[in-house]
Amino acid sequence: MRLVTVTALMLFAAAPLLAHADRLDAILAGKKMICGVQASTPPFGFPDPKTRLQVGHDVDLCHAIADKLGVEVTIKPVSTEAKVPEIKLGHVDIGIMNLAYTRSRGEQIQFSDPYYITREMLVVLAENGAKSLKDFKGQRIGSSKGSTSELATRLQGAVPVTFQDAGSAYLATIQRKTVGFVNNEMTAKQFVQHAAESGVKLTMIPEPMALEPVSVGMRHGEPKLYEKINGILDELESEGKLNAIWNKWIGPGTVYNMPRKDKVQPMTAINFEPLP
Repeated sequence: MRLVTVTALMLFAAAPLLAHADRLDAILAGKKMICGVQASTPPFGFPDPKTRLQVGHDVDLCHAIADKLGVEVTIKPVSTEAKVPEIKLGHVDIGIMNLAYTRSRGEQIQFSDPYYITREMLVVLAENGAKSLKDFKGQRIGSSKGSTSELATRLQGAVPVTFQDAGSAYLATIQRKTVGFVNNEMTAKQFVQHAAESGVKLTMIPEPMALEPVSVGMRHGEPKLYEKINGILDELESEGKLNAIWNKWIGPGTVYNMPRKDKVQPMTAINFEPLP
């Protein structure tokens, strides 16, 4: 995969932008914060089947940040399509929505330092025998329509075949209508496991199709809030709280069984090809 250092794209992040009352001042004065989370995306944000309260990794992170600020937090479930608009329009103070950086999103909202990196992975039938991404250039690869998985497929020079959801893309590979499908590492691992239980052997190509830094989202022009959130993320990292939240919902011993690979770091420290 071609790697570049994201510098010019993120230089605006650390600089004060607009001279107006910062959102942080309003949050601290009112002792309240609205935190947007995914409405129904386990394990990040979803309603508990018993209590109907919103729970998940991102909900716990909202509470951890609110505790550091010393304010109450209102959890606001947000649909996938509304993630960026809710932040941009100021309907939430911050968004913790498994929010991955792309060029277009970076033009619309501010991203904090990433606290983990999701990887778009290619899954193929084991019988295919291919070992690297270069073996799939020009071949038909399935993904969800309009997803970052589709963008990653185009980035690698494959031919995207889109479906309404990830499950349909998976089935197309099982039925040999495509040579493989792309999804985030967490979901891809679940599909590989599900196929094995059905007697079908899939394999995940080790090289990621794309890297997607995941951050806290907020409006542009809020330098004090941006710096404060980054400082809190550093504190939660050093205290081990980010690891604890991850391990509770995603880590070893959960159905996802994924160790946390990445620490909080500046966006400019990550070498990656941003998706459009």
